[in-house]
Formats: sequence, C-alpha cells, structure tokens
Amino acid sequence: MPKPESARTKISRSPKSKTAVRKSETQSKVRSSITAGRAESKQARLITMLRASSGATVAAMMAATEWQQHSVRGFLAGVIRKKLGLNLVSEESDDGRIYRIKDRKRRTVSVETAQTA
Repeated sequence: MPKPESARTKISRSPKSKTAVRKSETQSKVRSSITAGRAESKQARLITMLRASSGATVAAMMAATEWQQHSVRGFLAGVIRKKLGLNLVSEESDDGRIYRIKDRKRRTVSVETAQTA
C-alpha cells in the first residue's frame, strides 16, 4: 500500500552524482594518507621508486614489497592511475619494461601555433 502524500519525503539530488563525490573524496584521502601517512609503507616505497628518474621494473617492485607480479600490476592500475590520478608511463628497455611517474605538465600552445593549425 503506498504511503500518503504527507508521509513521503522529497529526495533532492545534487548536481554531482554520488559516485563522483565519493571518487573525489577517496582520491583526496588517499593522496593525503600517502603524503602525511606512514613513510615506511609498501605503497610509499613504490611511489618513491616510481618518482625516481630511473623508474622501476616490476621485478624491482616485487622485491621491494614481497608482492606477486599481479599484485604490483594491480597497484599500478588501481592506485597509481585511478585513485591517485598520477601520470604513469612505461617504456621498454634492455632490462625489461620500466615504469615511472611523470609530472602532469600540460603543454602550453602559443597563439601563433594554434592559429596555424
């Protein structure tokens, strides 16, 4: 039996979806916990390795954390790329694939370049 009109409550929706709000809250919590959190955590160790100019291989990350290969790859995709939104790049070398975090620097286009394009 439906509720009478007076007993119903109106649901107001915010302009942002709940998922978008939760995602942005999660990203800020994860970023702050890593920067202000435990510096000796496995995640902090991997981020330090990836921020180095030399980068890190999956084998090196496995040795540093004692994680299996699929766990390292999951961390790179799930935490580094999705939750933290960092720019993770990889390149092939003689030692295997090397991963590193590059700063997000947007390329500025001059007015002359934009007009000629």
